[in-house]
Amino acid sequence: MNSDLKNYLNNLMIPIPGGFEYLRDYRDEQKWISSDSKMSIPGKKGNLTEIESKIEIKPFLLAKYPVTKSLYEVIIQKSLSNIEGNSIPMVNVSWYDAILFCNLLSRECGLNACYSFEQNGSNAFCDWNADGYRLPTDAEWQYACKATSTGYRYGEIGDIAWYRENSEGRIHEVGKKEPNNWGLYDMLGNTWEWCWDLYDEKTYGEYRIFRGGSWAEQARGCGATCRRRGHPSFGIDDLGFRLARSI
Repeated sequence: MNSDLKNYLNNLMIPIPGGFEYLRDYRDEQKWISSDSKMSIPGKKGNLTEIESKIEIKPFLLAKYPVTKSLYEVIIQKSLSNIEGNSIPMVNVSWYDAILFCNLLSRECGLNACYSFEQNGSNAFCDWNADGYRLPTDAEWQYACKATSTGYRYGEIGDIAWYRENSEGRIHEVGKKEPNNWGLYDMLGNTWEWCWDLYDEKTYGEYRIFRGGSWAEQARGCGATCRRRGHPSFGIDDLGFRLARSI
């Protein structure tokens, strides 16, 4: 690993303290609705069951920014370009692309890769004890996004997020809005971010969770408890990912 990459990653990863996070959802056989999402009103879509889970969060590391195009190209394409040259978030990446990148970056850094696959490549497994890079879990992401705040957002939306009303129809460089209390930027808006977890395996199969809202999203979709789902092969121009590590 060259010194530029090492210094960049050392500055990128922020220690997140341990604690607890509550995940609350309303489920029926057809839908899974975030409790804070105004896209659907809990109780108006049939016989919904509220599910609340208290999740222990162990201390971990989380990147202060989403993965940028420069970092992605340095690892995937072995580019010799400046690792900080293009700070636009990397988007149009599938969940599979994201976890493969995590493994490649881990190996480049001499760390143990977190992800392994069945022989047919269809199922992925995470070694939570590995010291390499990985995606945050759903609970880790929400906990880190809130960063001790208690509302739907950790600040006024125009100050912390690029979203439909202020993005001018495009994605923006990372770190240009205010961070949360733990120094994490762009947790809301600019780009959705893949998480490790399945959305609801019984109803949606292998679909995975993504979080945070994007430059193209309305304000109601940019909140700490809003979830969306996508097939792990899905990619779009406002969906990226952020790095985590176990410690």
